[in-house]
Amino acid sequence: MLLKFHPLCLNDVNALAPTSTSTSTSILPENNNFVRILHSPNSTKHVIEHQHTPPKSLNLEQDLGILKKRVDRSVVSQHSKVHIRCLTKWVCYGGRIPSILQALSTVQDLDGALMPWQEALTCKEISIILKEQVSWKRALQIFEWLEKKCCYELNVIHYNIIFRVLGEAQKWCLVESLWDEMNARGVEPVNSTYGTLIDVYGKGGQRKDKALVWLKKMRSQGMEPDEITMGIVVQLHKRNGEYQKAHEFFSKWYSTGEPLRLRRSNNTSKVSRNVLSYTNVCLSSRTYNTLIDMYGKAGQLWAAFEIFAKMIKQGVSLTTVTLNTMIHLYGNHGCLEKVSLLLQRMVELRCLPDARTYNILISVYIKHNNINLAVRYFAMMKETCLEPDLVSYRTLLHAYSTRKMVHEAEEHMQEMDEKGLEIDEFAQSAVTRMYVELRMLKKSWLWFRRFHLAGSITSDCYSAIIDAYGQQGYTLEAERVFNCCKERKKLGVLVFNVMIKAYGVGKCYDKACQLFDSMETYGFVADNCSYSSLIHILATADRPHIAKAYLKRMQEAGLVTDCIPYAAVITSFGKLGQLEQAKGVYKEMIGYNVQPDVIIYGVLINAFADAGSVKEAVSYLDEMQRAGFPRNPTIDNSLMKLYTKVGYLKEAQETYKLLQSSEQGPSIFSSNCMLDLYTERLMVEQAIEIFESLKQKGVANEFSYAMMLRMYKKIGRLDEAIQIAKQMRNLGLVTDLLSYNNIIGLYSLARRPQEATKTFKEMAKSGIQPDDFTFSALGQCLLNYGVSKQDIGRLEVMVKKDAPNALQEWMLMLSSVLGIDGYTY
Repeated sequence: MLLKFHPLCLNDVNALAPTSTSTSTSILPENNNFVRILHSPNSTKHVIEHQHTPPKSLNLEQDLGILKKRVDRSVVSQHSKVHIRCLTKWVCYGGRIPSILQALSTVQDLDGALMPWQEALTCKEISIILKEQVSWKRALQIFEWLEKKCCYELNVIHYNIIFRVLGEAQKWCLVESLWDEMNARGVEPVNSTYGTLIDVYGKGGQRKDKALVWLKKMRSQGMEPDEITMGIVVQLHKRNGEYQKAHEFFSKWYSTGEPLRLRRSNNTSKVSRNVLSYTNVCLSSRTYNTLIDMYGKAGQLWAAFEIFAKMIKQGVSLTTVTLNTMIHLYGNHGCLEKVSLLLQRMVELRCLPDARTYNILISVYIKHNNINLAVRYFAMMKETCLEPDLVSYRTLLHAYSTRKMVHEAEEHMQEMDEKGLEIDEFAQSAVTRMYVELRMLKKSWLWFRRFHLAGSITSDCYSAIIDAYGQQGYTLEAERVFNCCKERKKLGVLVFNVMIKAYGVGKCYDKACQLFDSMETYGFVADNCSYSSLIHILATADRPHIAKAYLKRMQEAGLVTDCIPYAAVITSFGKLGQLEQAKGVYKEMIGYNVQPDVIIYGVLINAFADAGSVKEAVSYLDEMQRAGFPRNPTIDNSLMKLYTKVGYLKEAQETYKLLQSSEQGPSIFSSNCMLDLYTERLMVEQAIEIFESLKQKGVANEFSYAMMLRMYKKIGRLDEAIQIAKQMRNLGLVTDLLSYNNIIGLYSLARRPQEATKTFKEMAKSGIQPDDFTFSALGQCLLNYGVSKQDIGRLEVMVKKDAPNALQEWMLMLSSVLGIDGYTY
């Protein structure tokens, strides 16, 4: 579905296009585009230039080389400084801080480490010291040391820092103990205290309700969240996928001043295509970023785009985070020209692309199947001195693997190995699947062994690898992986399930049953998927009696939640013509109080239609309608098959009219059924009407033509029949025994033995075995040319005794009598 965007949002994004003073021109690519970060010779700003992907006639390597030389040195300088600041962060604080931190990192005893400054530390210095500790134990030790010193009075900011340190370390008992201590000392919590506690509880593996307890405590003290705390609560709901709650919390928070409210439609509880109304109150950039991300993840794109538009209109500074989020939203919904506009202006807005920007671009263009552009962004990332991270490498490796780009994938993996980057389980299984699907089994096994011997394969990854081999029918290899998994003691229900599936694909039905039965000996209980998979495998393998036994066990285990496993077993019995068994399974289902659905009724009706049992099929149809299920085209097609088989013209016509009035109309199958009935009864006008309709729709098939040929032949309209035969040959619609026999019989009747003989030769070459009708028609041709009945009879007897030589004799006889050369077989 084409996504429509709010005009305001699009206009504001367009306003970000380069101005006339820029050295870069705005080029919106129609197909591929490549973003380049360049330096403007007349400005200290940076611009991003968009180019069409160079045609193959250009030297791409030379082009990229030129680009590398032109990358702005200040970009390199800025990223280098960031790297240096990370290594020498302490120095950047200035003053005494570097010396204090150095002493704390080298001297374990706090009295000794802090002796030169122990009575002269400022509140700001204490805050920095606590924040810069790598270990939570060290931070708490310093905090407690400061508490014991009478010269220091720790304030709420210091408590907030320790709350965060302990929360991130998931030391919840210490957090609560510190909270009690803070209250006992009379230190009043502030908005940021509650915000910190909500944040660390929400991120630290605690349940969401435990995090929200702090919000309740906050309100019980008569304190309402400020903008930062509000953003933390919205993020909490967003992480839990509770987008509606996040929206409601935000709206309620702003209900008094109403600076930004989403008006929802009256008939839904969801945030739908909303109109934003504003006052002059302006939110922070961080809050806008949170809201845009929240509405984007909720799928409420209209709201996200309007918030972004208003953010621009209010003059709120756009950050790299903001632009990354919008690039992600636009890119995921195919608006690549808007992605280009945002990229063009990132540098002019002093928002240099960061690693996440490039990761988003790589992901977006892979999603839109432009892996070449994704690879170029990966290269550009390196050239702008941004080190690709694990996300960058893994995203690209997965893309190479799924596209079966073996050479590129292997080079990429080698680079990852050289950098010491871990290849995760998704990449492990994706690469294995690539090798397996390309039948590179040796490489696939070596790749698997690398991670298996290292002990780095998870149970889920073993499952994925077993499935990769199993889907391609490599049952032995799948078994070997299963045994390796067992050796590592990483078996699980999923591992058993995919191995059972692999046995099904490989038609090892007994092994599938044995493996299923062995699950309990390994301490695992079969789940719904285990039973469903095995029952489906056995049912499709025409083993419904065995499938029925497992279905009963599944029912007794309380794992049957719908009619699907029953439908599989009933279908299998019906296919074998064992209708009483099919009815028995249906009665058992009713006995277990599993209510039938339209699928079950359809299966039963189809089974009895195949058997030509009108009474039973109609009885299930009536039962279905009494249960409140309407007829559908699938069931009507089954009825058409039944009525055609038993020759019920009136009932077939009524059913066909229902299909004609349906939204999708009659299928080719139902139309051919009706055509069969009409041609059988020589109802020429009705047959022609359906046949011409099928031809007009372009769906008339071999059966359609064969029925018309047969009808014309029956009523003696041989010219029309011969025209149909010619059309069939021209369209390549002579592929089965019925068509060949119809055409040979027609030419025999029309006394055109040469065409009959030619058709017979084509039939023999196609590998279709002639039957009695074929030889009867050919015998008539010979009889018309004076061959005796005894000679023809001798040929017919030979067919039954020595078919290959008999075909050769028929060819020789036809060639001899008709004077045709070259008709040897």
